[in-house]
Amino acid sequence: MASYSGTKINPSKLHISQWKFFIILIPIAIFMVLPIVYIINHAFKPLEELFLWPPRFFVKNPTLSNFRELFAQTSRTGVPMSRYIFNSVVITLILVVLSIILSSMAGYALSKLKFKIKAPLLFLNNLALMFVGSSVVIPRYLVIEKLGLIDNFLVYILPAIAMPVGLFLIKQFIDQIPNDLIEAAKIDGASDLRIYWSIVMPLIKPAIATIAIVAFQAAWNDSSISSTYINDESLKNFAFYMTTLTSATNSVSGQGMAAAASLIMFLPNLIIFIFLQRNVMNTMSHSGIK
Repeated sequence: MASYSGTKINPSKLHISQWKFFIILIPIAIFMVLPIVYIINHAFKPLEELFLWPPRFFVKNPTLSNFRELFAQTSRTGVPMSRYIFNSVVITLILVVLSIILSSMAGYALSKLKFKIKAPLLFLNNLALMFVGSSVVIPRYLVIEKLGLIDNFLVYILPAIAMPVGLFLIKQFIDQIPNDLIEAAKIDGASDLRIYWSIVMPLIKPAIATIAIVAFQAAWNDSSISSTYINDESLKNFAFYMTTLTSATNSVSGQGMAAAASLIMFLPNLIIFIFLQRNVMNTMSHSGIK
């Protein structure tokens, strides 16, 4: 793509005219990365540095004692920390995969197929975007109880696989695919399933990456399900365990373990966003969200 002056909007080489943007953006980028640096340093601070006043940004005497105490604390409760992490990993992977499959298939149907209740379904999905999770806690609990999912591992999966925001983003992205391309594939004898898998899915990779990030963060960081629907300690996730660190132990001594657990919780979110963040911007540009 080129601008009116004939030069590329995103040139492959650094041009002298871009320096004015770097002068502004580099300080902003440094400022925005400071919380990440702080979280990493905070996890390795000994107890005396955690409560030092005025607070110290960088750790002076790094230690692994916070991580050792974290693993030791879980071994004393009878449920090792590896169990909490295993539960979170399994839940997150299943939810990411199922959310992508369900959102992409529903998005393709609502965008390119014709059936009678298409408009009502789309309206209901858009209506669901208006409600936050806290507003439906009571009806959700009643439904989950009727389904017999209390103290069941499936309570993490079934209520969360339908993502209204995921369906909306993918549907908007699929709308950009020319109908002529779909019609040409049908003329060649391709079924809807073949069109969905071989044509639509490769073209909506940015949207899929976005849904993967949203689903991952929602599943990995959610502690409400463990605290509301799960009584069996071995079925609870790591996000729930992290919220109990300071309450289950001395509030002072538990701060080191909480700092170490916060880093463990944060790193997967950071890694997946680093690898997929470019696709997020591509999805936003095609979805109508600015």
